[in-house]
Amino acid sequence: MNLVFEITGTVLSLAFLYFLIKEKKICWLFGILGSLLSMYLFYSTKLYSECILRMYYVFIGFYGYYLWNKRSGANKDSAEIIKWKGSSHVMIILVGIVLVLVLGYVFDNFSDAKKSYFDAFTTVFSFLASYLEAKKILRTWVYWIILNGLSIFLYAGQGLFVYAVLAAIYFGVSFYGYFSWRQKYNKLNSVSNLVHLP
Repeated sequence: MNLVFEITGTVLSLAFLYFLIKEKKICWLFGILGSLLSMYLFYSTKLYSECILRMYYVFIGFYGYYLWNKRSGANKDSAEIIKWKGSSHVMIILVGIVLVLVLGYVFDNFSDAKKSYFDAFTTVFSFLASYLEAKKILRTWVYWIILNGLSIFLYAGQGLFVYAVLAAIYFGVSFYGYFSWRQKYNKLNSVSNLVHLP
């Protein structure tokens, strides 16, 4: 049964990624469904931080759809891409490091979780990257490149080989996602001055 859930979750996750890159609001529906399936899988393999992350993905799925719908025009499928200042990313990273240490300590000392700090790192920064994704921040893809690369080893180490392959696919496609969004951002801002929002 786990394998069926894993394969189904993988298909839904790939659909989410495809429509995300294409900037289609329907991506969030696939993300929500895939996350619900993944919650069970990660709980059963004792990756509790990942389970919590998938619960968050369900929430961020609804939030992302709402936000993209709110910021989009009448004839658009999604909101415009935003580029943050470097200082905003530094703040996000510092907050992330603190949360990793706290979450890793809790699961390492008060549960039977496996690879507590590694799991906490991918979980915390996936929380943050998902938020940036919903806000449609350009460099969210850089976070995902790093996180997906690390997730290959995390999932493979717990025997979730289908998800490890999915993470490898995500790793490669995240480069395409970044360059695709950057190209569109540069095109839309080629005439006007670049806008940096906090």
